[in-house]
Amino acid sequence: MSGVRRGLVFVMSGPSGAGKTVVAKRLIPLEPNVHFCTTTTTRPPRPGERDGVDYFFVSEQDFLRRKEQGGFLETARVPPDGGWLMGVARDQVDAALARGRDVFAVLDVQGARSIRALLPQAILIFLKPPDVETLRRRLVGRATEPAADLERRLANALVELSREAEFDYSVVNADDRLEDTVEQVQAIMRRERGRPDPRFAVLDPPRGW
Repeated sequence: MSGVRRGLVFVMSGPSGAGKTVVAKRLIPLEPNVHFCTTTTTRPPRPGERDGVDYFFVSEQDFLRRKEQGGFLETARVPPDGGWLMGVARDQVDAALARGRDVFAVLDVQGARSIRALLPQAILIFLKPPDVETLRRRLVGRATEPAADLERRLANALVELSREAEFDYSVVNADDRLEDTVEQVQAIMRRERGRPDPRFAVLDPPRGW
C-alpha cells in the first residue's frame, strides 16, 4: 500500500524552557481546523496537568509495549541520559491526515529529527529563548524537579540549541512577547499553506500493514 497525499505536518521543537507548550496552547483556538497532537509520556503529571489534555500519562511498561507494536510515530527519552519516554501516537496522526487536516506536534529535538527522517515533508519550527540566561531562569522557575535533574536538563537544552540549523524556521520566544511569538508561528503556517506546491504529508503505513 503506497502513501496517500494528505495535509501538512508542522513540528515545533526546541529546548526545555523555550515555551513550546504555552505557544501551542495559544495556537489551538486560532487554528480550529488543525489537529494538535497530545504526547504520550512516562513522566508523572506536573501540578495542574490533566491526563488526555496536556499529555497521555502511562507506565514505562505500557509505553514500551505500544512502541513494540508500532503504535508511535516517533519516540525519545528526554533527557537522553535516563530521562522519561515520550512519543506521539501514530493513530491520531493517521486519523487527522486521513480527514485532510493539518497536524501540529510539539516535540523535543530528538523527536523532530525522527519525524524528519520518517516524513521529509514535515515543516520544522525551532522555538528558542532569547539567551541562555533566560532559559536557565525559566527552568529554575518551574521548581518541578531536583537540582541534579535540573542541571541535566539544562545541559541537554544547550546541546539542543546547537541543532537549530536543522530546522526550516526559527522563532525567538522572548519574555512578555508571547503574542508576537504566536503570530510568527501562525504566519509560518499560513506561508506554508500558501505555497504553489505545499509540502503535503505522504505517510506510508507501518510495516506489516
